[in-house]
Amino acid sequence: MRDVLYLEQIEQAEALLKPQRIEVLRRLAEPRTCTEVAAQLSQTPQRVYYHVKKLVEAGLVEQVSERKVRGISEGIYQATARSYWLSPRLVGRIGLRKTQDELSLGYLLDLMEEVQADIAALDRNRPELPSIGVSGEIRVPQERRQEFMNDLRDTLQDLFTRYGGAEGDAFKLAVACYPKGENDD
Repeated sequence: MRDVLYLEQIEQAEALLKPQRIEVLRRLAEPRTCTEVAAQLSQTPQRVYYHVKKLVEAGLVEQVSERKVRGISEGIYQATARSYWLSPRLVGRIGLRKTQDELSLGYLLDLMEEVQADIAALDRNRPELPSIGVSGEIRVPQERRQEFMNDLRDTLQDLFTRYGGAEGDAFKLAVACYPKGENDD
């Protein structure tokens, strides 16, 4: 079972985004039969099998084994991941962007999607996964906003220049700077 499955296909999202299927998927964190899941959810095995079949087709569940019960083969199923991340591309954006700030916000949304996809693709079973996450709040008076942006750009450019050679391990650096919402005190 993977830690995270990044969903980029609309069929996967459609299969997942149904309340009953989410409940079935939760029960399949451990290998179980449709009959066992049905008993937990107070549903018929046929109804659970319908949902499991749709989840299998979408690659969200897999049959891990099989057993015979009174001469009939019964599948044992398990979720393919512990978590599922939905690509923002599947949701899409509506309308035209009107101002430069909104264009910057659009770029930021694209960058965050790229970071999300990169993180989802990492092999979390590797013994060493060097990474760092830093978050903080900076307060910049409006008259010093351009100075702050220049300092940030210069600092990052210095890092890219010093560590931008062809030797060594490759790391991706993404920095997001955006206005904090007024209700986030």
